[in-house]
Order: sequence, then structure tokens, then C-alpha cells
Amino acid sequence: MIELYTAATPNGHKISIALEEMGLDYTVHALDLSTNVQKEPAFTAINPNGRIPAIIDKSNDDFVVFESGAILLYLAEKTGKFLPKDEKARSQVIQWLMFQMGGVGPMMGQANVFYRYFPEKIQPAIDRYQKEGRRLFEVMNGQLAKHRYLAGEDYTIADMATWPWVRIYDWSGIDVEGLDHLQRWMNELAERPACIKGINTPPSEDIDPEEKAKQISKMVTK
Repeated sequence: MIELYTAATPNGHKISIALEEMGLDYTVHALDLSTNVQKEPAFTAINPNGRIPAIIDKSNDDFVVFESGAILLYLAEKTGKFLPKDEKARSQVIQWLMFQMGGVGPMMGQANVFYRYFPEKIQPAIDRYQKEGRRLFEVMNGQLAKHRYLAGEDYTIADMATWPWVRIYDWSGIDVEGLDHLQRWMNELAERPACIKGINTPPSEDIDPEEKAKQISKMVTK
């Protein structure tokens, strides 16, 4: 049994998708990030960095894993799924996973902050992160022109990591016009039952998006 500490964010959705795809039993502990519960001692004892997601593997001596990329690797190795055994193929998956961790997530996250949440509209910052987000999308589009999935012809944890971010391109203000291969990939994953279940675990709060943006605005300026 896996205990998942999470919230309705792209990073959280990576892990709920993976747990569904891998058929693992898990329980969900949904954290209300607007209350900063993730910074309280009860949670920082699990993840010292005070961020979601994190897991506790009850079947492995209550082993704790935090950081979404590390969790995906741990779960893939635990189950033997969605991460090839072949040395080169495995490296390809890890490379695209790191591409998401070091590029797509941080750049889109900053685009969200400056485009949606920051109380002052700093246009050079907005332009910078949206432009870099678009560039990263173009890199993926080129890869997906040659392969069905990011790391090749097989669906892997690299796709699970990246799709929850790319699917919210409009919220980040990033254009996907002309990126036909990226859109094909996005649409294909959107039909996978595990992806559908994963992005609804935990359910999003029943709150107007603009009101939610105002709440987050208060958090990012603290």
C-alpha cells in the first residue's frame, strides 16, 4: 500500500496517474496548500522541503520518497513497469523525465506565477517564461514527429511526468498552434483511463479559477 500526500496540481497528478497506470493500491492524503499545511512539522517530517507530492511505501518498511521525478523512478523500479530494462532505452526515458523536471515544469510554473498569480503584471517576465515554454513545446513536437511517445514508441514515466503540465498550456498562456504532433500526443493521453482518473485525484476544489488565482497570489507574495 502506498500513502500519497498530494494536491490537485500537475506535480501531484504525475503520481496519481502513475499509481493508476501501475495498478498499485494507494490511499490519498489531500493537502490544502492555501493553508500552508505542507510547511507544518507533521508534513516536513515526511518531506523536509515542504512540497507535494510525497509517498510512504507501507509495504517497504514505511519508506518515504519525495520529489515527483524520484517518486516516478521508485514506482517504476518497484513494479518493473514503464521504465525499460535496456540500458539505452532506460537512459532515453530518464533524459526526457529530467527534461520535464528541469525545463517544462519550472518554466511553466514561473509562467503561471507571472501570468496568473503575481499581483503586478511584469510583462518582460511573462514574455520570458511563455517564450521558453513555447520553445520547450517545440522541442517536444520535434521528438513526437519521430516517435509516438516522448522517449520512443512505448509509453513511459516520461509521458506521465510531462502530460499533466503540457495539458494546462492555456492557463500558462502558451500557444500550441502549429504543434500538431504535440497536440496528437496530448489528445491521446487525455483518453487513457489512468490519466483521466489521475488528474481527478484528488478532485479539484469547487472554486472559480480566478478566485483561486487570487488566493495563490497572496501566497506567492508572502
